[in-house]
Amino acid sequence: MERVIQGDCLDVLKDFEDDNIDLIYLDPPFFTNKVQKLTTRDGNKEFSYSDIWKSDEEYAKFLYYRLVQLRRVLKETGSIFVHCDKNSTHIVKALLDDVFGFRQFQSEIIWYYKRWSNSKKGLLPSHQTIYFYSKSSDFVFNTLYNDYSMTTNIDQILQKRTRDKNGKTVYAKDENGQIISSDIKKGVPLNDVWEIPYLNPKAKERVGYPTQKPVLLLERIIEIASNEGDIVLDPFCGSGTTLVAGKLKNRGVIGIDISQDAVELSEKRLRNPIKSESNLLKNGKETYNTVDVLVEKILHDIDYIPVQRNSGIDAILKEKYQDSPILIRIQKEHETLEEAIRQLSKAVDIKNSKKSFLIRTNDIKSLFEYDVYSNRIEIIKSTAYGLKEILNQVK
Repeated sequence: MERVIQGDCLDVLKDFEDDNIDLIYLDPPFFTNKVQKLTTRDGNKEFSYSDIWKSDEEYAKFLYYRLVQLRRVLKETGSIFVHCDKNSTHIVKALLDDVFGFRQFQSEIIWYYKRWSNSKKGLLPSHQTIYFYSKSSDFVFNTLYNDYSMTTNIDQILQKRTRDKNGKTVYAKDENGQIISSDIKKGVPLNDVWEIPYLNPKAKERVGYPTQKPVLLLERIIEIASNEGDIVLDPFCGSGTTLVAGKLKNRGVIGIDISQDAVELSEKRLRNPIKSESNLLKNGKETYNTVDVLVEKILHDIDYIPVQRNSGIDAILKEKYQDSPILIRIQKEHETLEEAIRQLSKAVDIKNSKKSFLIRTNDIKSLFEYDVYSNRIEIIKSTAYGLKEILNQVK
């Protein structure tokens, strides 16, 4: 389903059935008391809308009646996400508590982003707020996970935790005093502060609409609070970002906007949905990333947990072998094979790994003989090293 409807959502929603929408996201006027304007990159079109109100009461009244209608059309298992900034958070939160009930408040999401500097006196604004409310306690929620922090101790990943008689968190041990391995962990559950880059001026998805949000932000909301085939509604759809994100995530989408320009733009974007990728989200903060680039290149198709600050291990696979962790190490550029095996062997013994892999990348020999053989370490030739061997044979 893909529908974009022109009109005031207060009027349009009256024709919607009760309990019919799975997820609602809205980015209403922010009570900035300005006329918002922006011109397309080619300069041929200017989009604008008025965000001017006589008073707090007028703005609150405008939003209140629309929230009442939105709650009516939302399913019992549905949720609503309302986007606002510092100008309107105090009004929006009070209205949502009134219409949905303060017990249905789930999260205050902080969308954090880097912004260009300005000369204004005071702190640089670099976040907006998204309030997450459900209609009932039986709402759809899909947990998303982030990778572990760069500073996470490897034992916290590998070893099971429990509480002692004093309620203190400790590593679990069996009847013989041996530490128990943990189940495979998916990572750290997503928290309520999201660092997602603001759209840069040259982003492919930018269309020149004021207050346009990145598709990545809306995709995250849609993934959290809906399932494939669900219906997502945006009653202030503007440039249509919610609709694009919903279509990319295989949801049905309905957009409403009072502006004919916004409706036409949304329909155009739905015909050719574009999403700009974020290197920050894809690769992480490079300044804090100590995992060798080679690790990412070699293991990019394998489900693994990168390991930071460890001389013996580069990664742990997200599956086990005979209830023990599978460790991965990649031979470094100027490292002998013997030294690589020796480093991995230490980790194998300490972590009690019954299966580990050393990925060989060169044939540098040691000047001395070491007894470093271990039947728990399997040596695999990297693609590049294997190709070099074949080429040398051909020569």
